[in-house]
Amino acid sequence: MGVMQRVVVSGRVRQVGYRDWITRQAYRLGITGWIRARSDTSVEMLAEGDAAALEAFLAASRQGPMLARVEDVVAQPADDRAVRGFTKRLPL
Repeated sequence: MGVMQRVVVSGRVRQVGYRDWITRQAYRLGITGWIRARSDTSVEMLAEGDAAALEAFLAASRQGPMLARVEDVVAQPADDRAVRGFTKRLPL
């Protein structure tokens, strides 16, 4: 078990491939969790991994894919149940 963070990313992160891109980053870094769109145009993630991998994941989430424009990333410690893999969930 590693460090777990609940992350909300705002800006131009919907309909630009952000969720698919971040899912690939999670697999590359060994991060487990999920991502979903929120009704306010932001995306929310639950991410768990070792400290170094999670830090790299958060850095990637601040960058996003080419068409995205990330304005803010808010990460807070979470104590949700662990999940396997990294999945896209239905919008909130």
